[in-house]
Amino acid sequence: MTEDVTALRAKVSGLMGQAKTDLAQLVSFRSVADPRQFPPEGCERTAQWVADAFAAAGLTEVGLHETPDGSKAVIASKPGPPGTPTVLLYCHYDVQPPLDDAAWKTPVWTLTDKDGRWYGRGAADCKGNIVTHLTALRAIGPDFPIGIKVVAEGSEEQGTGGLEKFVVANPALLESNAILVADCGNFAVGVPTFTQTLRGMVNVVLTVRTLDGPMHSGMFGGPAPDALAAMITLLSSLRDAEGNTTIDGLTGDQKWTGAQYPPADFRSDAGVLDSVGLLGNGTVSDMLWARPALTVLGMDVPAVVGSSAAIQPTTRARLNLRIPPGTDPAQAYDLLAKHLRAHVPWNAELDIELEALGEPFVASTQGPARSAMGQAMATAYGRDVTTEGQGGSIPLCNVFADTYPNAEIMLIGVEEPKCLIHAPNESVDPSEIEHMALAEALFLTNYR
Repeated sequence: MTEDVTALRAKVSGLMGQAKTDLAQLVSFRSVADPRQFPPEGCERTAQWVADAFAAAGLTEVGLHETPDGSKAVIASKPGPPGTPTVLLYCHYDVQPPLDDAAWKTPVWTLTDKDGRWYGRGAADCKGNIVTHLTALRAIGPDFPIGIKVVAEGSEEQGTGGLEKFVVANPALLESNAILVADCGNFAVGVPTFTQTLRGMVNVVLTVRTLDGPMHSGMFGGPAPDALAAMITLLSSLRDAEGNTTIDGLTGDQKWTGAQYPPADFRSDAGVLDSVGLLGNGTVSDMLWARPALTVLGMDVPAVVGSSAAIQPTTRARLNLRIPPGTDPAQAYDLLAKHLRAHVPWNAELDIELEALGEPFVASTQGPARSAMGQAMATAYGRDVTTEGQGGSIPLCNVFADTYPNAEIMLIGVEEPKCLIHAPNESVDPSEIEHMALAEALFLTNYR
């Protein structure tokens, strides 16, 4: 076994040059799945490249499948020898928009090697995971010891649910014994980690109205109810002085029992300013993975430049409530709406629009696939495996769990905190691609 691991490790290492070339090509595709921002050709070219790459890696049944939101999912497969299990490898090829181009220190769409990391939009999320899958398959193929299926989603970052609906309508296509969802990452570079839980979410848009129209703040300011001030007062009721999320009736004192996130590491990873304190009366892990967290995503207010001396008659805010496993999203929405209506000041008119609900998720914690993957990750990294939660949501995981109730679902990937996914200056540590590819190759070789 030691000789096999040594040989496979050397093979994966020898494939890293091709992995870098592939990732450079993938990053160059501007695959933002929103035609309002980028031409659809970017996603179309990426989908075809991904399909061709998995076909070249040894998969025999490869195709592009249109999903209900108009995006194309790349689906590839190769049956294993009789009696062997089948593993589904998940990834997505669409990316977040660059946001502020001026904030990037390297070209957004050019893979750039800097200080030992590879920079570019999608380098980690999730094109780095695509390359990880490809590297693992190249290392053990093209005669795979088990059945392999791959699905690369085309609109994950937009949250429009195309693949989720497609899976429900075509369950046999992706049916498998184990599912590796490669859209997460390790606790830190070099620390093999299963993401054990995902938070669910409740998104709402609030509208507060107080006046027929804007009024002069000198002539009417004082007794006239200010919609912006009403919104500020309402939003302030959602956190206490320590920064804990406070929604009437919603439990907010849960404890995280897994790996703890050291506050100093979190401050560094999150870029918290030296003089600013962290929020909440729990540990960082409690606040991130075990408790609800309310974030104001946006507000409609006058910009400072160009604003006038006027009392605002109406304003809007978009809220995102993340909820931990064990909390029902519909119940969380009801409690949030009830809280908002109870705390809106001055009898201001309040409209609440439900934008989205997402279920929390708990990944597989035991079983033959989980055991084999844990051993593979420990061997690849040379240290014990740990677990963590993730504050984000992946609704497709719940669809997989409902559609394939007997499949073991595991969340892994190359997206550790320093990757800065969804932000300017996204990057990936190439050692994460190499180690995760080796772990995946070992798993696919040894899982029976």
